[in-house]
Amino acid sequence: MDPAGEPTRSLDSLPEGAAAMVADVTVPQDDAARQLVLRLLELGFVPGERVTVVRASRAAMEPLAVRVGHSTFALRRQEAAFILVRTA
Repeated sequence: MDPAGEPTRSLDSLPEGAAAMVADVTVPQDDAARQLVLRLLELGFVPGERVTVVRASRAAMEPLAVRVGHSTFALRRQEAAFILVRTA
């Protein structure tokens, strides 16, 4: 749960077509993963930003096409798991 009392979930758990608001981004201990999270923040995955899962691959469940702002990105589920969202 986030401080506002609303439940959060990781972006990788959202179904195709779902929209949500970024609540937080998990900062891992691992240096490589931390660099990845920094890049996600630079791309616009910041708290308060609206995100939409545009497409979710059916085969291996990779990758996700995610829209943030006016841009669409392909994210591996491992990357999307660092992003916590609050559904509307």
